Amino acid sequence: QVQLVESGGGLVQPGGSLNLSCVVSGRDISTYSMGWWRQAPGGHRELFATIEVSGAPSYPDSVKGRFIISRDNTQNTMYLQMNNLKSEDTAVYYCNFRLVQTPWGQGTQVTVSP
Repeated sequence: QVQLVESGGGLVQPGGSLNLSCVVSGRDISTYSMGWWRQAPGGHRELFATIEVSGAPSYPDSVKGRFIISRDNTQNTMYLQMNNLKSEDTAVYYCNFRLVQTPWGQGTQVTVSP
């Protein structure tokens, strides 16, 4: 059974940083594209950062230059370094396989507030 465990969220002031982790068990991530989703209060869960098997990242303009997605296949873990956080980044953050999602983890709450 595949399990995804996100961690690293918290309360941070605007301009601050957080580093999220996604530990995967039950499947070797090295041959899969992965992604980070987020769900803001009252909103839908949306995919906003992806990383290919090659390590190539993709971001929307809203986070480009601020967020860095990475992966460590030896640890079966994906990361999201978030810098210069803004209030609009407040959301629950989830990770999953990019193309075909497995059951979602509990997510990790990120709150950006003065």
